[in-house]
Amino acid sequence: MKFLIAVVLGISMIFSASLLKDGLTEMRTGDRYVTVKGVAEQEVTADLALWPIRFAATGETLDDAREQARKSREGVMAFLKLQAIADDAVELQRLDVVDTGANPYQQDNGVRKFIINQVLMVRTDEVDKVRQAAQNVSDLVDSGVILSSDYGPAGPTYLFTRLNDIKPDMIAQATAAARESARQFARDAEAELGGLRRANQGVFQILARDQAPGVMAEQQPVKTVRVVSTFDYYLK
Repeated sequence: MKFLIAVVLGISMIFSASLLKDGLTEMRTGDRYVTVKGVAEQEVTADLALWPIRFAATGETLDDAREQARKSREGVMAFLKLQAIADDAVELQRLDVVDTGANPYQQDNGVRKFIINQVLMVRTDEVDKVRQAAQNVSDLVDSGVILSSDYGPAGPTYLFTRLNDIKPDMIAQATAAARESARQFARDAEAELGGLRRANQGVFQILARDQAPGVMAEQQPVKTVRVVSTFDYYLK
């Protein structure tokens, strides 16, 4: 009976040692992996333009300021029509009226003025028309419109809104580039490339095509979309 118990214990110890050995082997194998990055870039053109046209009108009376504001608004609309930008692409976004006489911090010099600030927002997918109109904006000044840039961005903003349309292809490109890097590493390390251990898609960035200090992507109609994906591959 004692002999049988000893045999059973011995077999159990051998089996446990074998499992422990196999587990350590798997752990060492699992620790062997390579981390690689795949980069994909694509040049795109903006498909939406936003152009806030800000202008101001002044007058010694509210009626005078309103009349000047009306003329300026009509001047802006006529300018946009000459640029082939449809009326339904333009809407009044903001209107502020300032009475300088109601400002307690205004120096009392006997002169009272009314100032009307307006913003007409152009929103259109006809980006090329907005680009051309922005080049001719001096014509507005020549017509007597007082442009203002006291708040908000000056000039048009160009946006790319179809990112989801190009994501699958770009992810595929980044994945292929990363796997090729992993294969090259495995060859250099005299190892065999195994399966995928972990993947991180990364963040898509919309950058200015011409990257320079002070130049933002929103100011350029042509942009570069970039993604850097990270992958871990096992090595055998």
